[in-house]
Amino acid sequence: MRFILRPLQYLYVIYAFLVFIILMIPVFIWSILVLPLGRIRSGNLVFYACVVWADIWFLLVFIRHRNIYLEPLDKNKACIFVSNHISYLDSAIFPKAFRHPVRPLGKVEMVRIPVFGFIYRNAIVTVDRSSPAQRTRSVQALKSILKKGISILVFPEGTFNTTHRPMKEFYDGAFRIAIETGSPIRPVLLLDSYTRMHYSSIFTLNPGRSRALFLPSIPVEGLQLNDVAQLREKVFRIMCETALEYGASWINENAGS
Repeated sequence: MRFILRPLQYLYVIYAFLVFIILMIPVFIWSILVLPLGRIRSGNLVFYACVVWADIWFLLVFIRHRNIYLEPLDKNKACIFVSNHISYLDSAIFPKAFRHPVRPLGKVEMVRIPVFGFIYRNAIVTVDRSSPAQRTRSVQALKSILKKGISILVFPEGTFNTTHRPMKEFYDGAFRIAIETGSPIRPVLLLDSYTRMHYSSIFTLNPGRSRALFLPSIPVEGLQLNDVAQLREKVFRIMCETALEYGASWINENAGS
C-alpha cells in the first residue's frame, strides 16, 4: 500500500505547490500596484490579497481551516499575537487565522524567494537576527506599527520547535515590547500545521483539518521591564498547558490528525 500512496503523495504536493505559485502571481502584481500608497496602506492591501489567496488555495488543496476563539477577538484593538511555530505551513495558515491586517515578524532570508519574497517583504516586518542593529530597527518598526493601531505577530520560540515538548523556550522580545507599549498579549496555537506538513520536508503536505486556537488575552497593565521574565513564563505556561489539553500532535510523534 505504501508503494501506491507515496507517488500519490508526491503528485498531491506538486499539484499544491503549482497552485500556490499560480495564485501568487496576481498577488505579486497587486503588491506592485499598491506599493506607491505608502507602507501602512499598501501593507494592509497586500494582506487582504493574501487572505483571498489563502481562501482559494486552502479550498483547492482540501485543507479545512477553522478558527476557535476562547475569548472574542476585538479587531479594533492592537495587540501582540504570539504563536507557536512548528511547520512551513504556518505562513500560509496566518491569512486564514487573521482576517484583519496584522504584521508578522519574519526572517529576512525569506525575502530572497522569487515572487513570494517581494510579497513577504511588503506584508511583514523582517528581522536579520545576525545583526544587532537590524534587530533593533525591527523592534522599532513593530512599536511604530502598534502605535498606528495595527496588531503584530511574533514567534516567541524563534524557530521550529523540534523538541516534541509543547513549546520551546521563549525569547524576551515580544514580552518586552508588550510592556513598553502597554499592548496586551494574545496567544495563538496552530494545532494542526505539524500534522498537515511536518517540518522535515515539504513533501509531507497532506489534506485535512487545520485549526487556529485563540487563547484569552493577557493584559500587561502595571508591569515594568523587570517583569519581562514573569510575563514570558506566564504566557509560556498557559500555551503549554493548552497545547496539552487539546492534544497537539507535535507533543506525541504518533498522534493522529
